[in-house]
Amino acid sequence: MIKAWEHFKTITKHRHMVIRHCAKAGILWQGLFHDLSKYSPTEFLAGAKHYLGDRSPNEGERSSYGYSVAWMHHKGRNKHHFEYWTDYDINTRVMSPVKMPIKYVKEMFCDRVAASKTYNGKNFTNSHPLEYFLRSKGKRMIHPETSDFLEKLLTMFRDEGEDKTFEFLRKIDKY
Repeated sequence: MIKAWEHFKTITKHRHMVIRHCAKAGILWQGLFHDLSKYSPTEFLAGAKHYLGDRSPNEGERSSYGYSVAWMHHKGRNKHHFEYWTDYDINTRVMSPVKMPIKYVKEMFCDRVAASKTYNGKNFTNSHPLEYFLRSKGKRMIHPETSDFLEKLLTMFRDEGEDKTFEFLRKIDKY
């Protein structure tokens, strides 16, 4: 029961932070609907059972079973995850990444910054989101233009700060 309460507090704190970031980025409406699937039984119960506190409970579920049902459920319902944006290429007939629409890249940026703030707490620095992104660069199935643009945003956040980056996000409508 304690793990369920802690999980609820963590996902709610994170979600509220994403809402604030989305408002700063000019996409408040998206922020209001951000990650609602985390409160569904499929995601919430697994998250409570595998709650870790300092990182995603999906990692705990993967450790237990070799995969995460909660993550598969989540990425299939939330368009701000690049994993949502894969499809069969009609020429190669293999799964390939699709370039994400800009509004979802903006939300993905807000999500990554909020996750870094949530999990790093008082130790958070503006370099954390970029460092996390770079740790698995080249290993993920993400469209190259989407990856390059997200990296540009995370680098801007690190080098120029939150205010300038959100100001930039409010003004752009394409990569």
